[in-house]
Order: sequence, then C-alpha cells, then structure tokens
Amino acid sequence: MAKKTKKAKAKTKPAKKPARKVVKLAAKKPAKKSAAAKPTAPRVSKKPFGMDGKALDGVRILDFTHVQSGPTCTQLLAWFGADVIKVERPGVGDITRGQLVDVKGADSLYFTMLNHNKRSITIDSKHPQGMRVLNALIKSCDVLVENFAPGALDRMGLTWDYIHKLNPRMIVASVKGFGPGPYEDCKVYENVAQCAGGSASTTGFRDGPPLVTGAQIGDSGTGLHLALGIVSALYQRIRTGRGQKVLCAMQDGVLNLARVKLRDQQRLAHGPLTEYSQYGEGIPFGDATPRAGNDSGGGQPGRILKCKGAPEDPNAYIYFITQAPVWAPICDLIGEPTWKTDPEFATPRARLPKLNQIFARIEEWTMTMTKFEVMNACNAVDIPVGPILSMKEIAEEESLRATGTVVEVDHPVRGKYLSVGNPIKMTDSITEVERSPLLGEHTDEILTKVLGFKASEVAEIKNSGALSAPEKKEKAA
Repeated sequence: MAKKTKKAKAKTKPAKKPARKVVKLAAKKPAKKSAAAKPTAPRVSKKPFGMDGKALDGVRILDFTHVQSGPTCTQLLAWFGADVIKVERPGVGDITRGQLVDVKGADSLYFTMLNHNKRSITIDSKHPQGMRVLNALIKSCDVLVENFAPGALDRMGLTWDYIHKLNPRMIVASVKGFGPGPYEDCKVYENVAQCAGGSASTTGFRDGPPLVTGAQIGDSGTGLHLALGIVSALYQRIRTGRGQKVLCAMQDGVLNLARVKLRDQQRLAHGPLTEYSQYGEGIPFGDATPRAGNDSGGGQPGRILKCKGAPEDPNAYIYFITQAPVWAPICDLIGEPTWKTDPEFATPRARLPKLNQIFARIEEWTMTMTKFEVMNACNAVDIPVGPILSMKEIAEEESLRATGTVVEVDHPVRGKYLSVGNPIKMTDSITEVERSPLLGEHTDEILTKVLGFKASEVAEIKNSGALSAPEKKEKAA
C-alpha cells in the first residue's frame, strides 16, 4: 500500500527537486584490435623453474625433412618440447640413415645426431591410404617442415592451398637453396650454399683458392634460421589464428652469417681495409672483399699463431687478437715494454703497417708455451685469445659434458655415441636429449594415439601396403 501511495504522489508532484545527476554510460564499442596487441598473459607458474614443461609443449610438427638443414631445425624444436613426427619412406627412410655407416646394421651417426627426440612413421604418400594418413596428420599438426627439392611438395599434391584448406592454422616452413629469382629451381647442398652466399670467396688466404669452412653454415645454419621463423610464426598465430608460409633460402642464411664481409665490400668504396694484412704489406685492394686468411673480421687485428708443439701437432695453435685496450699488457707479456710508448707502435694506426712484424714477435713468445698456458697467461690480463681445439679435445672436455653441449646417448643398435646437445640453454625449459627413432618405430603409436584410428582402421591401412615397403620379387633362376 505504501508503494502505491508513493507512486501516486510522484505522478502529481512537479519535478522541481534537484534530482541526482545520472550519467548514462554509452555502450562500449568493440575495441579495435591493435596489430601489436599482446595475447592475454597466463598466471605466473608457481612450479619451480624447469618443472613446468618445456617451451614448445603442445606444439606438433609434421617433419618432412631429410639430410641436414631440415632435420637440424626440427631437432631443435623437438629439444624445446615439440612433438616431432618424422615421415619417412617405407623401407628406406631418411637417406642419411645409410650414409657414412660406421657400425654395420645400425643407422649412421649422420642420421642419429640430427634426429633426436623425434617419432618416426613410414608412409607411402603415393598410396591412397597413405594420403589418408597424411591428411589426418596435416589436420592434427601445427607446423609442416620440408626441405625437398623445389616443387616436390606440390607434386605430391600438398600445395599450400590444399594444406591450408585442411588446416587453416598450419604453418608450412621450407628450406630451399635460393629464394625467388633466376636460381630458385636449383638444388643446393652445403658447399654450394657457402659459395653462393659469399662465404667461400672471402675464406682462405689471398694467394690461394676460395675455401669452404668446416662449420655447416649452409645446412645447419639455415636450419637454425628456419627454427626462429617457425617460432615467430607460432607466436603470430596466437593473435591472427592462421598459419603462414615460412621460407629460409640457404644462400640467404649463409649471407646473413657472412654479413661482415658485405660490410667490408661497402667500405672498399672509401679506401683500403686497413685491418687486413695486405694493407700493411702494400698490396692494393681489388673491387671485391678479398680473402683475409686468419685476420680478424671484427676490425681488430688477429692471427693464428704457433704454440709449443707446432707444426708437428696440427692443432698446437692459438688465435691472438691485438685489441687496443690491452696493448700495454701484450707488450709486457712478450717482453717489448718500449712498444707501449714508441711512436712506431704506440697507436693502432701506427701498428697497422707493421702487423706482420708484431705478430711474428708475439709468435716467438707463444711458441715457448702450450696453447693452454698461453690462454691462462693472457686471460689473467684480459687479452682475448682462443686455443685451436681439436674435435678430440672437444669430445673429451668435461665442462661441455656438464652443460649438455656434448652428450652421450644410448642407442639400441649402435650402443653409446657422442652427439651435440642443445646449444641454447633455458632455465625453465630443460632439454633432455633422447635417441633418434628407428625407421617407422612409432607408426602404430601415431596412428592410434595421435590420429585416433580404430584397430580396424589401422589394420585396413596396414593391409593396403601404404605403410610398408613393397616386397622384393625374387629374381628368376
């Protein structure tokens, strides 16, 4: 009753009383998504570092790679926790399984050292049932990685449009020899990439031929570049929801690693490269970056010098850099204290024409000690030097074992072997190096647990011959 009376009075009473100001909030318009918008951050984990999974847990990689460049990339992703499913040809597998074999009946070290932490399934992609399995894998994976010859993936029917229609979130990552241009259809291998990327022309001594380096900067270097591209694409997909193509050309990767030589090419237009030995020898520069022997590429004069035991011991050498800030300690160590104040040697500019003389004198000193004794003496006064370590010394170096840079792995066929471990160390994503898979070892596991095929479907696929090598017909007698 009281409510009704109040309501009636309200109708007849003039609204002179100052009413509370009511501010109507306009309906919020949907915020425009910024191109730089960051994904919502999850709660900070309360688990101890290294105990809350790995960096790429939950990411699944469809690995169509072989030999070195592609497997380097996918192995790195596997070390960071990605589930890498390596697709191999029935009965054959990755060609490197049988290359440079050192233990009869076992996969080669070439293969085992590039395919840790992966699962292997064998599929005949030309078989309809094989394509059925591939289609299922494409739908269930996040990234497809391949380093086939140009056009090979398309010839298999796995074009970008086909893949993206099956899985719009799929990232397709490729290693090729060259990017778009006149050579894009050419096959490329390690040393070809080093030559085409500018490394070989700038490696070696001035009076000798171009040289390739023992570091696999074409294959493994490009694989590392591709891994970064994949991780970046995965991060972008959090925002866009879609996959994209990622391409790393081996020529591009080598050039990126040889960028200081492209720097020097441009410097030539403004005068001689004074930190190169040939400047001090009075030899004119041509129109292209020359080979510089063991001169430092960073602008500081450097050489490889003999130590005690050289040249009989091919690795009794040390790399020595004459940085300006440590010139005084160098002079004291080698017994030339007057060089600190002598105008002929006191400044970097004065020393440039005399580098041969200076390094000859330093070498007289280094030859009185082992490379490790030289390193200890120099490091005590902050002189940067580097002993030439042989692969034997690296394999036996305890500190590298302790950090997981060199690891010992047990294989069911070949036994224990040494391999490189993950070169990238993270405190919250601990790498565990697991052995490489046997050919087709995880076929059943992938069909059932990853793809969810029923036992009857697995039997149908297997009986079709899509997962096994064709039987060899016996030759007539």
